[in-house]
Amino acid sequence: MKYLKVVALVMALLVVQACSKQKVTYENKKAFLDTLSKDTFGFFWETADSVSAQIPDRWPTKSFSSIAATGFGLTSYIIGVEKGFVTRQEAANRVLKTLLFLKSLPQGEQAVDIAGHKGFFYHFIDMRTGMRFQQVELSTIDTALLMAGILSCQSYFDGTNQIENSIREIADFLYQRVEWDWALNGEKTLSMGWHPEKGFIEARWKGYNEAMLLYVLALGSPTHTIEKESWDAWTSTYQWANYFNQEHINFGPLFGHQYSHMYIDFRGIQDAYAKSKNIDYFENSKRATYANYAYCVVNPADYAGYGKYQWGLTACDGPGNQNKTNPNIAFMGYGARGAAQYYVVDDGTLAPTAAGGSIPFAPEICIPALEKMKENLGEKVYKQYGFIDAFNLSIEYNDGTKGWFDVDYLGIDQGPIIIQAANFENELVWNVMKKNKCIKNGLLKAGFTGGWLTNTK
Repeated sequence: MKYLKVVALVMALLVVQACSKQKVTYENKKAFLDTLSKDTFGFFWETADSVSAQIPDRWPTKSFSSIAATGFGLTSYIIGVEKGFVTRQEAANRVLKTLLFLKSLPQGEQAVDIAGHKGFFYHFIDMRTGMRFQQVELSTIDTALLMAGILSCQSYFDGTNQIENSIREIADFLYQRVEWDWALNGEKTLSMGWHPEKGFIEARWKGYNEAMLLYVLALGSPTHTIEKESWDAWTSTYQWANYFNQEHINFGPLFGHQYSHMYIDFRGIQDAYAKSKNIDYFENSKRATYANYAYCVVNPADYAGYGKYQWGLTACDGPGNQNKTNPNIAFMGYGARGAAQYYVVDDGTLAPTAAGGSIPFAPEICIPALEKMKENLGEKVYKQYGFIDAFNLSIEYNDGTKGWFDVDYLGIDQGPIIIQAANFENELVWNVMKKNKCIKNGLLKAGFTGGWLTNTK
């Protein structure tokens, strides 16, 4: 068995080497990507609440709203305009409705009948009222993802009419109100969140993960900024390692290599850490994607269905452990699956968003995987709004049926698919965000130089 695994590893590395030489462009995948984008756009456009315009955490299962999903939804509306799915006027009206609702929500220290505090929002809020869901945390990262979506609309809707003027003004208000410096709580790195019942969460944003965008937004704030020493403290906790022949800053679930890159074009720009490794963060995400791919091709735990066209470990839904006959597998529910040098969490559950969110980094392995998953598994994985969140082919149920397929879409997993497909097509979201002074100022303050930042004033 050990010999077979060594052979599988060698074969996986050869496949990686061969795939990396292939050229995949938007033009030769246009039909598939356009359909995928349109279907995924439908999730954000059609499931938003009719009153609040907030996006559900999941659908069709009834749920609260995820503020990060709302941020992704705001950005998807820009893509919808550019792709011709909706008119600019329709999108502007929806964006303004969303922002006006967010602005109207109460902020304060109390635990109930509240939506946020210090400019931050609670991770989950009621779809209709916008009030805090149960006792969830005031989330720094989810607020950052919401603000990224808000700022993308601020930069895109640059017209002189009243609606677009209002979008920009409210976006300024919401972003400048966030007290990023408060979230440091006296330390150099940012806290993951806060509860009115017990104060700041002990866990802080360290290591390498999706919080790169959080730090850039905090550094770029004109009202409640943090200092460069926070960026240096953040990068000092990176874990550099060689995993499946890919030297990179390791983080297991692929979403951590995708979320910040949805909004920031890291190609050719470097901070001090990246320079020390002779790499940029875009290349880092490419290597992480290939490592995730190689792990799944080798398939150390022999899960069903893994291969070069079915792969991808990231945070996603899962089948859980009820009514399964598999005796030796602890199936997870929702969880952060992933593969890296210091983190391997794998229960046989694959998420299409893992490949979808990495399209710009490695289109030669990501797009064929998405195509084949749709072709091979059909309506089990691809329905009204594109890919369902996740599936697991290793499941065996007590009634003899095999295979688990999610019933839900998750907003935070739909976002990477449509946004990264747009970046791959024509760098749409990257180019919109390059116009935003807060993003540029945050990158410059963190010490980034080169590339598109060279001529930044």
